[in-house]
Amino acid sequence: MDESLTRKLAVLLHADVVGSTALVQANETLAHQRIQDAFRRFSETIIGHGGTPHEIRGDALVAEFSKASDAVSASVTFQEANTAHNDGLPDEICPVVRVGIALGEVVVADNTVTGEGIVLAQRLEQLAEPGGVCIQDAAYQTVPKRLPFEFASLGERELKGFDERVRAYSVSLIDDSATPDPEAPAADVGPPAAQSRSRYVIGLAAAVVIIVGGGLAWWQPWHPEATPAHPLPDKPSIAILPFDNLSDDSSQEYFVDGMTEDLITDLAKIESLFVIARNTVFTYKDRSVVVPDVARELGVKYVLEGSVRRVADRVRINTQLIDGASGEHIWAERYDGSLTDIFALQDKVTGEIIGQLKIRLTPDEQVRRARKGTDNPEAHDAYLKGWQLYRRYTPEDFVEAIPYLERATELDPDYGRAWAALASIYWITYRKNFAWSLIVNPNRNIVVSWIGSFHKTDYYLRQAMQNPTPLAYQIESQISSDYRQFDKAISEAEQAVTLDPNDPEGHQAMAWALIFAGRAEEAITSAENGMRLDPYYPAPHLYVLGTAHLMLQQYTQAEAALKRAFGLNSENKNILLPLTATYAHLDKQQEARATLKQFDEFLVYWTPKISTHMEWWQFKREVDVRLFGSGLVKAGLCCEEGLEAYIDVIRRGSGLE
Repeated sequence: MDESLTRKLAVLLHADVVGSTALVQANETLAHQRIQDAFRRFSETIIGHGGTPHEIRGDALVAEFSKASDAVSASVTFQEANTAHNDGLPDEICPVVRVGIALGEVVVADNTVTGEGIVLAQRLEQLAEPGGVCIQDAAYQTVPKRLPFEFASLGERELKGFDERVRAYSVSLIDDSATPDPEAPAADVGPPAAQSRSRYVIGLAAAVVIIVGGGLAWWQPWHPEATPAHPLPDKPSIAILPFDNLSDDSSQEYFVDGMTEDLITDLAKIESLFVIARNTVFTYKDRSVVVPDVARELGVKYVLEGSVRRVADRVRINTQLIDGASGEHIWAERYDGSLTDIFALQDKVTGEIIGQLKIRLTPDEQVRRARKGTDNPEAHDAYLKGWQLYRRYTPEDFVEAIPYLERATELDPDYGRAWAALASIYWITYRKNFAWSLIVNPNRNIVVSWIGSFHKTDYYLRQAMQNPTPLAYQIESQISSDYRQFDKAISEAEQAVTLDPNDPEGHQAMAWALIFAGRAEEAITSAENGMRLDPYYPAPHLYVLGTAHLMLQQYTQAEAALKRAFGLNSENKNILLPLTATYAHLDKQQEARATLKQFDEFLVYWTPKISTHMEWWQFKREVDVRLFGSGLVKAGLCCEEGLEAYIDVIRRGSGLE
């Protein structure tokens, strides 16, 4: 085998000048100059969009890209600019270009590319209108819907040299300046997904600026070489970006997001694989991204992109695994099936990823991967609807989530994930005093008191532990810590991490359990493990990290973490107590007193609501005093006689002496 030849999967672009023979006959020298100038400008645009021009031969240009969206944006940008350029020419020697885009395997040698993919791109180019762009269906399916392109179906076409018919689409920028006539008949504009795309206003001037500015893409600006934001882990690492919803129904967003989360959950069970958490990857949702930049920001080797199209009970999944350093495609595949096949389709995707990354599963990992939450598609669908609402973490969304999750457990009484989600809703309600927001809801007939939410937590958690999940063990660990069963809390957190080594909330639960057990140094390691898995970490990660630093008398680090935590989530007043103690140890008396005043105002509001359970409330404050009391004493905020006296401060502030 010739080692100078490289075979790979790529997005190919083939461009040709329309009527080049006639142009040459009209003025051979000028025609050649202008054709070469057009391809030079096109090549600059291709490079600016992350592509590689490989060959310019006469009146044709060939280039390759790692992403179809880059090829489309480069082509449309050039066509807009070339139209403007030709309009300014003083004669009729105006090179007009057609472009074809296809996904296929090619052979690269000596800066030229050959192979079936190039031939397919050339055949598609011949279907394009002069000045237009034509794209193959397989490439079209990978273009995110958020980008401002209009796709019109050209149907399935017979192409010379290909046995199977190929579905193709023409591509153009969306024009918001045109006002549609509501009485006009609807045109055939391809699949409904194309009709429902978000509209953007893009002026021709933008395209001209791109060319003048050296071909820089307006939604993918050039980024200089930079070191990774995080060092690569010592094992294969991956970020699964939110899949795009190519369905004709925006209400299917829950299903598409659920597909992404399911893949993350399945892969996260593998200890020999590093998987970025859901919270972080979903910050990229509906954003145009440059894969190498994402990989660098998150510190991963691989990035998975994909799309889902659901029409009635049919599902199509497109996936592509990309090398984070080079941006090159490693593997791409399309999966078609029905909703009843959804679990098998997901297994195929995760199985292929595991194979591509050459990961050998341990027997325990094989068992965990085989263990599914449910085999009931209807229960799974209800769970996904409830889970999407649960993820918003508001009392109002909790109220809406509960019926879906309860429906999931009715359809499959063994559905551990659904039971755990219900337990978590009521546990958060209990811990954050959300019960007063849930107490009246005539539409759902949900009535819950503060202590009632704890009883519901207990009930749903017992059901969840019949088929335990990481979330169930995390809640168990928190409850055990609250009741000073610290060894039990650590054991339960260990179970959560074992079931899902890549879940940052499992590491966070472990950090809290270790803090309460007096093992703050180990807690910092657990907290940092969780933050590495969730680089865009929310406030709770900083809260536990700051508390651990406080326990180790590392007050400067504690202040930085706790202040940032409260800045990210000022609704969590519990952060104020360790922050008060931290200020006190740093001799920042004014800040300490002001922070404690905020905390006491919070207690004044809430304590009367739970006065019938004051014994428990005092117990909770004793735990807080055990952790933070020395700082309060130092600030003169409670007496030297005993840290328990701070409970009296709380009761005086609440008017319940």
